[in-house]
Amino acid sequence: LSFDVMYSSQSAKEFDFHVRWPGVKLLTSLLKQQGPQVQQIILVSPMGVSRLMDLLADSREVIRNDGVLLLQQLTKSNAAIQKIVAFENAFERLLDIVTEEGNSDGGIVVEDCLLLLQNLLKNNNSNQNFFKEGSYIQRMKPWFEVGDDNCGWSAQKVTNLHLMLQLVRVLVSPTNPPGATTSCQKAMFHCGLLQQLCTILMATGVPADILTETINTVSEVIRGCQMNQDYFASVNAPSNPPRPAIVVLLMSMVNERQPFVLRCAVLYCFQCFLYKNHKGQGEIVSTLLPSTIDATGSSVSAGQLLCGGLFSTDSLSNWCAAVALAHALQENAALKEQLLRVQLATSIGNPPVSLLQQCTNILSQGDKIDRRLTGQIAENLGEEEQLVQGLCALLLGISIYYNDNSLENYRKIGRENFVEKLGFISKHELYSRAAQKPQPGFSSPEHMMFDHEFTKLVKELEGVISKAIYKSSEEDKKEEEVKKTLEQHDNIVTHYKKVIREQDQELEELKQQVSTLKSQNEQLQVTVTQQVSQIQQHKDQYNLLKVQLGKDTQHHNSHGDTLQMNGIQLEEVSKLREELEDWRNRHEQLQGQLKEKDAVIENLKSLQVEVGTEQSSQPSSSGGVEHSAELQKNTAIDPALGASSAVASRSSEKEGRLLQELGELQSEVKALSEEKASLQQQLDSSSSTVAILQDEKSKLQQEVAEAKKEQDDLLVLLADQDQKLSALRSKLKDLGMPVEDEDDIESGDQADEDEDGDEEEQD
Repeated sequence: LSFDVMYSSQSAKEFDFHVRWPGVKLLTSLLKQQGPQVQQIILVSPMGVSRLMDLLADSREVIRNDGVLLLQQLTKSNAAIQKIVAFENAFERLLDIVTEEGNSDGGIVVEDCLLLLQNLLKNNNSNQNFFKEGSYIQRMKPWFEVGDDNCGWSAQKVTNLHLMLQLVRVLVSPTNPPGATTSCQKAMFHCGLLQQLCTILMATGVPADILTETINTVSEVIRGCQMNQDYFASVNAPSNPPRPAIVVLLMSMVNERQPFVLRCAVLYCFQCFLYKNHKGQGEIVSTLLPSTIDATGSSVSAGQLLCGGLFSTDSLSNWCAAVALAHALQENAALKEQLLRVQLATSIGNPPVSLLQQCTNILSQGDKIDRRLTGQIAENLGEEEQLVQGLCALLLGISIYYNDNSLENYRKIGRENFVEKLGFISKHELYSRAAQKPQPGFSSPEHMMFDHEFTKLVKELEGVISKAIYKSSEEDKKEEEVKKTLEQHDNIVTHYKKVIREQDQELEELKQQVSTLKSQNEQLQVTVTQQVSQIQQHKDQYNLLKVQLGKDTQHHNSHGDTLQMNGIQLEEVSKLREELEDWRNRHEQLQGQLKEKDAVIENLKSLQVEVGTEQSSQPSSSGGVEHSAELQKNTAIDPALGASSAVASRSSEKEGRLLQELGELQSEVKALSEEKASLQQQLDSSSSTVAILQDEKSKLQQEVAEAKKEQDDLLVLLADQDQKLSALRSKLKDLGMPVEDEDDIESGDQADEDEDGDEEEQD
């Protein structure tokens, strides 16, 4: 009713002061008493929020200022109204009021505007993005301009500056979405806001609470942003000689005379500087290494300050330095190894000890560490000692979980007791507080127990340690049996690996032999092919020669299929063919000559017979007439006899010559027969060589087949063993035991490749 009356009065009396101002106060009071109900009424009223936003533009300051208070109550815990107010140009109007009132030097109005801005931006990602996109971050820079003389700040200025720093932290809070936080961090760097904050950080005369909040603000502006972290690392304090801001802050952290909240803020700043900053982590750890320590002692490094605080008599310095060093190693395995090189000089005359050894000495407090850990866990102590028992159980559990069984595995604590003590950590109230946010939020040194990152580590390790510890004796027994079986199978596999390795060597040698024999066989095959071709040619020639010489066809056919010739080249075949042709022609000529000469001899023989007959038929006389007649007859016959004698003489010469030539022809025929026999012998030798090569080839193929069969049997046996081994390894993994992988598959693959290679060569 009051809400409606106020607006009706506004319309009728033109925003009459005496009606408007009481209406604002009444609505503010209603929001304080019945906030959610009134918020819902205003939210559903047409133009309700918009008309209330008009209060910020009222020329009467008292109504404007009360309007700011009204909007504070209206925007509490209501994201919908916050968005409407932001889009009604609230940021622009509020920042104008802050500027008009003098920024941090302004009065209570500035404080009210800053509180309203916090309501609009805190936990409201949409409004935060709108604020950044509207370039309102740049308008915050003048808020943090301070002069050289910072003494005598008013309480209102301190309050205003404190709220301004908190407003910056709202925009870069670690609880915001990472993308939104990063974009705001970059905008603050580019507009110079981070640089202005670092100026306050190194300024003198700044009140302690403002300095503390400034350190916290700078921490979150640089957290996880490499560009801002690099800038912060380059900031130097205005001292002579200049010192890095990080070193100056660490000096305050390990100084027990500094306020507790300031030391916590410095620790938070150091943690934020190292968060996701591997470069910064490396620079801090490098100041601890022997090669980078300043031997002159003219300057102190961050690493030296941390080591000094780690072994200080002040317990708060111990805690802060230990946590800071832990953050220097966070998610950086390489730096953990580097830190093991750190050597510390504990006292004059004593040799240096490692940093890890010194921490262990402090933990054990000069007593046996085994009794101090295990003793704390085993005892039943009061509630005040339960947290210490839990921490001891965690440390012992880490040692057990990462034990590689190189040390004796023994237990003096029951499993149930151990797991119960380990659970004391996560059940502690201080653990729950530290797990909520990264900033250390301790009200007093007595509550300084857990670091935020440490709580994440405890949560991660608690489950795996419990799983590693909480095993029954039956599981241990089964595990031992499986281990023994696995060892036996490992021995079998090792034996067969050796056998296979030896057989691989033998197989390789056989492969080389087969390759050599294969090459020889190919050469012999080529030779045999050539010889078969030559033999076929010579068979044809022999058949022709056999027909021409009139030899026994049946005899030659019985041996013709088996005749082979070895070593006779094509030129020799052509030459032999020509010689055979010549001999055939000569043979034909000689046959013709023999026939002619036989005919002449026959003629001569018949002529001689006729002459002898005529002489024997003539009568003999002793008278002169007869003698005269005989003389005349002889005289008449002499020419015929002379002619006959001459013919006989020539015939004898021809006959002798023919007989001589016939003998020569017979000798040549005999030589041809011998040459033919020699060729026959060479052919028989070639056939024998081919038969021997075929026999050797068959033997080699049989040896390769036997070797392949033997290897197949071994591979089948090895595959069976591998299958059993895989089953056993799976059982071990199901039981939670670590199982190292072996090169079994690689050996099997190599054997398969060799086998495939043999098959290809045999094919």
